[in-house]
Amino acid sequence: MSLNKHFSVAVIGGGPAGLMAAEELCQGGIKVDLFDAMPSVGRKFLMAGKGGMNITHSEPLPAFAGRYGNRERNIAPLLESFNPEALREWIHTLGIDTFVGSSGRVFPREMKAAPLLRAWLHRLREAGVSFHMRHRWLGWDEHNALRFATHDEENAEKLVQADAVILALGGGSWAHLGSDGLWIPLLEQRGVSVAPLKPANCGFNTNWSEHFSTRFAGEPIKTVALSYTDIAGIEHRKQGEIMITASGIEGGLIYALSAVLRDTIAKNGNVQIYLDLLPDKEEQKIVNEISQPRGSRSMSSHLQSRLGIKGVKAGLLRELAGAEVYADPKRLGAAVKRLPLTLVAPRPLNEAISSAGGITFEALDEQLMIRNLPGVFCAGEMLDWEAPTGGYLLTACFASGKAAGHGALNWLKYR
Repeated sequence: MSLNKHFSVAVIGGGPAGLMAAEELCQGGIKVDLFDAMPSVGRKFLMAGKGGMNITHSEPLPAFAGRYGNRERNIAPLLESFNPEALREWIHTLGIDTFVGSSGRVFPREMKAAPLLRAWLHRLREAGVSFHMRHRWLGWDEHNALRFATHDEENAEKLVQADAVILALGGGSWAHLGSDGLWIPLLEQRGVSVAPLKPANCGFNTNWSEHFSTRFAGEPIKTVALSYTDIAGIEHRKQGEIMITASGIEGGLIYALSAVLRDTIAKNGNVQIYLDLLPDKEEQKIVNEISQPRGSRSMSSHLQSRLGIKGVKAGLLRELAGAEVYADPKRLGAAVKRLPLTLVAPRPLNEAISSAGGITFEALDEQLMIRNLPGVFCAGEMLDWEAPTGGYLLTACFASGKAAGHGALNWLKYR
């Protein structure tokens, strides 16, 4: 679809969703001005790629779409239009190779976000996108012009007229990188339904003793299984790795379950989880090993010798199992397989990897346009969805940005 260049669209937000919307609009012949409050675009994207840029996942699309929980029906159509394989092919057009890791996760060959972002921005500038940094969106004036606060002392506020607007302002996590949620009252004042932002892919607080917290904060626990019963009475079990923090626990295993853990705490005040410290060993075999004579050795030395339980695992067992449990091999074996830990609160939103909540899909039409604000489209994490880490967050941001850009093109075509 190619439209007359006299149309102009303002894209507000320079993360993956906003940049993808800008690209879609350029391909349709639209003049695009992209605004961002930060000094440069893609800051959270670059930070997310610091430890290895996980761009998407290779699992089949039905399973992939299922990762979005109760928003699967809203996200699935976006993925059908721009699926993970299409995302990989798009990355290849930037001259960036990708590969599938042993976990099924997809990475750029160099494992970094910066080369991808540089190539992408070069292409967007070549296509005519104009970038306006240090422009914080303040809503609209009485004539429906976009208001921006700038760092220009002579003109502290700038007014911009646009034929359509795409909002891709992010959620509420990592505010120092630009996703600060300050857009919420600007839309609520216009009658837009916004679900409260909540931490997603986050750690949780518990009540460690000072001794345990001081000694083991920052220590990973590898090969552990976590089980718990959700508010519907369904028991879940997942194996992975967790990290002890000064205030509780975090890590990939916790992030994968954070949505249900967070919602259970919201309903019940806390949630009790159980840790299996030796998920590859049967309980009876553990009890048999503990029951072996230990002579003058301490129980800690005995557990290390017979079962390899040492370091942070030994500390965790001592922290959560009472002295009376240590005196009984059967109870101690049961504790190794099902060690109770109470989580009392998720960590603050700003510490979370991502956020849940945002503009509800019920406030949008099928083109991601706000129903009561014609010509205003939304994309990315500011929409009310969440997903675990593993490439699912980025894929939905890319796909929703492309969909919003396409929606704006359609809307302009039939104006």
